[in-house]
Amino acid sequence: MKLRVQLQCKNLHEYLKELTPEILDRLYNHPATCLAVYRELPSLAKNYVMRMLFLDQPLPQAAVALWVKKDSQKDHDECVSVLAGLRLWHSQQLQGGLQGYILNPIFKENLRIALLGGGKAWADEGASLGPDRHARDIESLDKYAMERWEVILQFMVGSPSAAVSQDLAQLLVQAGLMKSEAGEAPYITSAGFQFLLLDTASQLWYFTLQYLKTAQSRGMDLVEILSFLFQLSFSTLGRDYSVEGMSESLLTFLQHLREFGLVFQRKRKSRRYYPTRLAITLAAGVTTTTPGTGDPGYIVVETNYRIYAYTNSELQIALVALFSEMLYRFPNVVVAHVTRESVQQAIANGITAQQIIHFLRTRAHPVMLKQTPVLPPTITDQIRLWELERDRLQFTEGVLYNQFLSQVDFEVLRDRAQGLGCLVWQDVAHRVMVVSPQGHSEVKRFWKRQKTHT
Repeated sequence: MKLRVQLQCKNLHEYLKELTPEILDRLYNHPATCLAVYRELPSLAKNYVMRMLFLDQPLPQAAVALWVKKDSQKDHDECVSVLAGLRLWHSQQLQGGLQGYILNPIFKENLRIALLGGGKAWADEGASLGPDRHARDIESLDKYAMERWEVILQFMVGSPSAAVSQDLAQLLVQAGLMKSEAGEAPYITSAGFQFLLLDTASQLWYFTLQYLKTAQSRGMDLVEILSFLFQLSFSTLGRDYSVEGMSESLLTFLQHLREFGLVFQRKRKSRRYYPTRLAITLAAGVTTTTPGTGDPGYIVVETNYRIYAYTNSELQIALVALFSEMLYRFPNVVVAHVTRESVQQAIANGITAQQIIHFLRTRAHPVMLKQTPVLPPTITDQIRLWELERDRLQFTEGVLYNQFLSQVDFEVLRDRAQGLGCLVWQDVAHRVMVVSPQGHSEVKRFWKRQKTHT
C-alpha cells in the first residue's frame, strides 16, 4: 500500500521554533530578522513587545496578565506561548520569589535599531556602482520571476523543454517532491503533485524551507542565508543592490536564488542584483493552500471522459497530461481522455484519485461551476474505483512454514506464533502458515526445542 502524505506548509514562526536557542540568538543579532519576526507576531503579542521594548527591568507575570480582560485569557496564553517559543522573552525570578518576564536583550536591542534607525546598512544599494545601463523595471522583473519559477514546475511535470541545474534537481528529490530511480530521470511524487496545487507564494515558502534544511550539509551558514532572506524582504522592488562584501557562501546562495526567480542578475559575475517580488513577499511564510498556479477556471470535463483545457500554458497542459492521454492540441485548447491506464499510471507515480478530482474541480471552467455537482459523478466515481482496483491487494513480507508431519505439530507451532503476535496467515486444512520476519527467529528456536524434547 502506498503511503499518502499530506503536504504541510509551516509558517515563519513554526519554522523558527524548531531552531536551536544558539541559532535563534545569532539570528536576532540582525535587525532585519527582528523586524521580520515582529511583523508576523499576533497583534496582541506585538502590543506586549512594544510595552516592554524600553524597559530594563522584568515585569511580574501577574502584572502582564492584567493587560487583558479575563475573557481574553486564551489570547494571553497564546501570546505567552508564542513569545517564549521564539525566545523573544524569558522568565526571570524576582524578589520575593515572584516570576517575571523580560525581553530577550539581543532581540530588544536590534528591534530598537530596526525601528529607530542606527546600526550598519542591511544591504549596499547599487547607487555606488553608478547607473545601470541594463536596468530592469518592475514589469520585466515580475515576468522574469514567474518564468524562472515556471521552469522548475515544468521540470517537475516532465516537460522536455525544461532544464534545471543538478543541484536543483537533487533538492527536489531530497524534498520528496520528485523521485529518482537508478539510471532514470526524476519523476513527480504524490507530495509533488500536492505542491503544484499550492499557490505560488506557498510553493516558494515550502521550497525555501526544504532548501534551508539542507543548507548546513552544503557547508552554508544557516544564520547568514536566513538573515539575507529577511533583508531581501525589506528591499525596494525595482531597485538594484550591490554584491560587494558578500561571502562566497552568500554568492553561491545568490546564484540559487537567481535560478528560483527570487533575484535577477544579468550575469553570474555581475556586481549588482535586483530582488524580485517573489523574494520581497517570501518572508511572510504564507500557509494558504488555495490553488493559484496558472489560469483559473479553464477545464471542462464531459461524461464521455474527455477533458477540454482552454489554455496555452505548457505547465497546465503538462499537469493535465499527468493523469490523462492527450488526443488533440489546437490554439488555446487541448483535448485529453481520462482512461483506466492513464489514471492507474498516475496512481503508480504516487498521485491519488482525490488529488486528481481536486485538481479538476478547482480549475473548472465557469460553465462547469454552474452545475451541481461541478464534476460529473460518473467521472469522479470511476477515478476512485480505478484507484481501489489498483490498491485492492496489500503485500506483507513473511516466512512460510509448511510440510508438517502431523496436525498436532502444526497447531503447536501455530499457537506459539499467535502467542508471540507474529502469525500473519494460516491455512489449517493444508497445514500452512506464514509468520512475520521479526518473529521468525523466535518461532524457529521454539520449534527446535520442541523437536528436541520429542
